[in-house]
Amino acid sequence: MSLPTVQTLVDCADFSKTVQPYLPQLYDLPAQILQNLSSLQGLKDLYLSTNPLVTAFSLSLFLAPVFLIAAEVNRNYSQVDRFWSLLPTIYNAHYVIWAHANGLPTERLDSMLAFSTIWSARLTYNYWRKGGYNIGSEDYRWEILRKHIPGPLFFVFDVLFISTAQSVLLFSVTMPSYILLITSNMTGESISPLDIVFSQGLVGAVLMAAIADQQQWNYQNAKQEYRKSAKVPEKYSQEELDRGFNTKGLWAYSRHPNFAAEQTGWVGLYLWSCYVTKTYYNWSGVGAIGYLILFQASTWFTELVTAGKYPQYAEYQKKVGMFVPGPLSAISGGFDAEAAVKLEDEKKK
Repeated sequence: MSLPTVQTLVDCADFSKTVQPYLPQLYDLPAQILQNLSSLQGLKDLYLSTNPLVTAFSLSLFLAPVFLIAAEVNRNYSQVDRFWSLLPTIYNAHYVIWAHANGLPTERLDSMLAFSTIWSARLTYNYWRKGGYNIGSEDYRWEILRKHIPGPLFFVFDVLFISTAQSVLLFSVTMPSYILLITSNMTGESISPLDIVFSQGLVGAVLMAAIADQQQWNYQNAKQEYRKSAKVPEKYSQEELDRGFNTKGLWAYSRHPNFAAEQTGWVGLYLWSCYVTKTYYNWSGVGAIGYLILFQASTWFTELVTAGKYPQYAEYQKKVGMFVPGPLSAISGGFDAEAAVKLEDEKKK
């Protein structure tokens, strides 16, 4: 069985003991797959005898050129976007399946997979209802970037970041699950009360993201209805809809509560791996850190576009934190858009 033999929980978080010894499998895997391609039993044996982290990483590398070719052929750069909500759970399910097939304890992993599945369901549904899976649909930000980046440089950007880095990132956020697998194998223990706290906390983050999604969906639908009919829908005022962006509900405390909850989920999974290994940090945090950096950069770019469309957005940015509620919004009970407009008008007088 291709899992490390470790003596302590701390060893379970040691890269040199849990990952490095299996890197040669990564180089040999393509040839071994080709050798066993005609044998279902051979492929099964290869799957069970290959370190699960290596298998998952290999899949992320395999998908990168697939995304690249699809993007360049269709001139549509949202190929990874369409799989964003699915791949992390595929990787997590792989760890669980591998553990079950090798007869390892899986209670902790099963609870992790429950969170991941709910996360995928929420994000996939929200992406679908916004038209993300429609033929030709593409994130508007890629179009904006193409206008400012020369063709050859954008191709390099596609190779390095859009297709490759993002594919590997979606694998990387699940690396803590590998540590959960190792610790469960070493201790043989079933799920503990604190494991349940972690898993329920992760599900709670997903539910918060779902609430934020729905609040945004309701507002955007009301705005579109108002623009078509010139009639103000119930529960909204004309001022709110003319403003162009939502500031009610969770959006009164965070400019992107859905993104905040999204990041919380994967950081929480990493912290879970720290808890089970009795460490303050470990190598699997690379994925969570990469996720945070990506959201910082992409949200900055999104807000750059938004601020250019809506004059009042700058005031909203001053009063409400991007992800974490700012002191002003927290103390005052949320962003008051009407008060902000009146204050701005008084300053101009």
